[in-house]
Amino acid sequence: MDEGIPTSPETPGDTVPATGERAKEVTPAAPSEAAVDTDRDFGLARPGTTPGARNVREVSEGSEGFTGSEGGERGGSWGDGEPVRAAAASPEAAQQPPPPPLFLPLDEPRDGRAPLQQAGAVAPWERRRTRSRRTLVAGALLLAVVSGAVGGLIGAYLERTGGLESVQLPQPGPPPPGRPPGSVAAIAARALPSVVTLRVTGAGEQATGTGFVLDTRGHILTNNHVVAPGVSAGGRITVTFSGGTAARATVVGRDTGYDLAVVQVHGVRGLTPLPLGDSDAVRVGDPVVAIGAPFDLPGTVTAGIISAKERPITSGGGSGDGSDVSYVDALQTDAPINPGNSGGPLLDVHARAVGVNSAIRSADDQDGPGDGRAGSIGLGFAIPINQAERVAEELIATGKATHPVIGITLDMDYTGDGARIDAKAADGGPAVTADGPGARAGLAAGDVITALDGQPVHSGEELIVRTRAHRPGDRLSLTVERAGAEKRLTLVLGSSDRN
Repeated sequence: MDEGIPTSPETPGDTVPATGERAKEVTPAAPSEAAVDTDRDFGLARPGTTPGARNVREVSEGSEGFTGSEGGERGGSWGDGEPVRAAAASPEAAQQPPPPPLFLPLDEPRDGRAPLQQAGAVAPWERRRTRSRRTLVAGALLLAVVSGAVGGLIGAYLERTGGLESVQLPQPGPPPPGRPPGSVAAIAARALPSVVTLRVTGAGEQATGTGFVLDTRGHILTNNHVVAPGVSAGGRITVTFSGGTAARATVVGRDTGYDLAVVQVHGVRGLTPLPLGDSDAVRVGDPVVAIGAPFDLPGTVTAGIISAKERPITSGGGSGDGSDVSYVDALQTDAPINPGNSGGPLLDVHARAVGVNSAIRSADDQDGPGDGRAGSIGLGFAIPINQAERVAEELIATGKATHPVIGITLDMDYTGDGARIDAKAADGGPAVTADGPGARAGLAAGDVITALDGQPVHSGEELIVRTRAHRPGDRLSLTVERAGAEKRLTLVLGSSDRN
């Protein structure tokens, strides 16, 4: 301390020096509240002392303890300093036993210094406070761990759900019960169980096509050019139904002129025949649906309209001798048809087959409709079902199909309008078969047929196509030009099993 400590209120001028000098002797005065308060200011209680006795404190330099004066014996202790003894003011006071050691409260400062503590022992309340602090620390740590875990769980939940409030976008209403009759979906649903995919291998070739079930005996109608590789030695035809069932198939009959074939599977139950419509009743603009396996994608459904009727087309001709050329008086459609659709059905709004998809015209075709490997450009052609039905019945019954014939040889190099009868047959014989249908009708070599049943004929291929749209025995009306004159003849079609 920088200043002395006042001894009492009665002697304000007397102080205890801050150095090691002995304190001045002070004559005791009558006790007063100030003296008692002074002792209390130092935290001392004086039980056992008599009134009028005071202690004069002596501070030794370098010591934190206090020493009594007036020749009293040293005794007791104060903190870590020297012994303290109260000076006796009277013989009675001197004869009293010394007071027990007193200690400052631990939580009260002593002249601005830290509170004093008892050396070598810890108060019970201090131990209780230590345990309380440890309990508080442990509780705080546990609370932090639990809070962190709960917070992590809540954060994960919010991240997954996007918040406390659920987010639900508008939901669709209940689907309508079925589809309207005549819709593409309704047509496809009825027809798909009857449509099959054919995979054919043989003669170093592979082909994929489509067909449809004709009856419960396992007869399936398709194109001849689809099954042609499979008729060679070691050929194989596999039929896959819409439900995934696969079975081997054998060829019942086929015809290159009509480009039609019938195959049959055995041991397959639950077959669903496809109903057949009337191709003669079809009108241009009628909606149609095509089903097939374009590029080996089974069950593909496309839709369009009938773009034209009685469109004369020829396809094939790869053999070079014309034996594989087919002549079709076709239905034209813009329903997308691609390689793999061949042999599949062209359906009307009642899910009835009105045609057999057979050929398309693609951008890279130079000579006419073919297999169209480049893909559809909206020009597809189907064999009318009325013609296909007749041929299928004959193929199932006999393995062969009959062709209606006129009994003439045509000049296929003629470039004029109409179909001209050649001067002679390919074998050098007469161009008009003796006693044939044409000879009986009055046709002669060099005649130009310009119309059939009132419909113009512009070429030899068109005359063949129009003729094959009929059955053997049908009666036809022909318009003929001969030597610049026009004549009308009536002809009854004959029959031949040759192409």
